[in-house]
Amino acid sequence: MDFYMVMKIAGIGLLVGVLVMVLEQANRKDIAQLTVLAGVVVVLYIVVQAVADLFNLVRSVFQIY
Repeated sequence: MDFYMVMKIAGIGLLVGVLVMVLEQANRKDIAQLTVLAGVVVVLYIVVQAVADLFNLVRSVFQIY
């Protein structure tokens, strides 16, 4: 896991947090909840890609096909 990915996930968390605060102030709690869910899905997608890259690296290092 490189520093860029950590910063990308932190940036997504910050953006989602600000959006949720703004939406809750505007009394749009349903949209705020969907925003949180979308943020979690995006972060999980990034993490799954990183894990897949790790598995491919392990497979190539040990020459497992």
